[in-house]
Amino acid sequence: MNRIIEFSGPVLTAPDREEHGLWSVDGVLTFRRPAVRPDRVLAGWVIPGLVDAHCHIGLGPGGDVPDHTAEEQALTDRNAGTLLVRDAGAVHDTRWLQQRADLPRIIRAGRHIARTRRYLRGFAVEVEPEGLVEAVRKQAKAGDGWVKLVGDWIDRDAGDLAPSFPARVLKDAVEAAHDEGARVTAHCFAEDTLDDMLDAGIDCIEHATGLLPRHLPRFVEQGVPIVPTLINIATFPDIAAQAEARFPRYAAHMRSLWQRRSERILEAFEAGVPIYTGTDAGSVIRHGRIVDEIQALHAAGLPARAALDAGTWSARDWLGADGISEGASADVLVCAEDPRTNLGTLQELKHIVLRGEPVAPAATGPLGIN
Repeated sequence: MNRIIEFSGPVLTAPDREEHGLWSVDGVLTFRRPAVRPDRVLAGWVIPGLVDAHCHIGLGPGGDVPDHTAEEQALTDRNAGTLLVRDAGAVHDTRWLQQRADLPRIIRAGRHIARTRRYLRGFAVEVEPEGLVEAVRKQAKAGDGWVKLVGDWIDRDAGDLAPSFPARVLKDAVEAAHDEGARVTAHCFAEDTLDDMLDAGIDCIEHATGLLPRHLPRFVEQGVPIVPTLINIATFPDIAAQAEARFPRYAAHMRSLWQRRSERILEAFEAGVPIYTGTDAGSVIRHGRIVDEIQALHAAGLPARAALDAGTWSARDWLGADGISEGASADVLVCAEDPRTNLGTLQELKHIVLRGEPVAPAATGPLGIN
């Protein structure tokens, strides 16, 4: 074990704050120089571990996956710099992952809750409206303070996206989650779904591809953040192509949502809506792509510093997790360059330190400056 690690480069404790002189002592960060020589010195720009706020460790394209696959997913995310995950739904209980010191920290949300036959088969607890409140209470108790709803999906009878649950029932369900001490997030593609969710007092929106100017003041006033999952939204043209023959209206709608994806997120950011990074890894998106999502936010128009903030300092604060501060767990990354001006440096991290232990990509080595 590396009992004492010295970080010899600039330490970014916030998007606009740079410190010098940081150590990890027995897995805990300190700005006070230890009395003894460090076991290792790591040189470079230091930032908090990245956050994937929409990730499915323990879920695959067909639903549930065996434990060894879940472990591989977690390691893949870790090796890409993701040291904190907000789980957005998994089929079986993944608490065992939280017991592994070598795996990212995970904030779990239990299973998705969807309308009967209105979501991917094998993924969700499927209920009719009269069963929604009870299902929400159960999943609130099964998770770590989050519940995941499927707010809309294709209605095959209508041939297009449609809300999963009536607005009145949604409001009761969100209140039930809050009674249980949990926050609620919801998968939302379509425009009208967002109105119902905001009326219900939702705590977060996933995807938000249907965002319209009329929604922005309410998002800001209610303090509702968005996790856009832009690398997942990039798959919409393929989804539309597969649906074209049977559901042309749905296909056209999905293409329209895809075409304005970047514009809508930039409008939200400029209006003051909190934006956080999430990949949606675990179904069609492979794990380990958090940096791609950060770069996608930048490509959508967010300044590089804001895109980085969406996956580090602000995201950790939102989820109640420590960043870089006195007494925090040593969950940090070391970059070759300042990532606030060069996001590409995140693709080739010099060091990943989790709970005070260097892991991939440079987990071992003699004492010296690496």
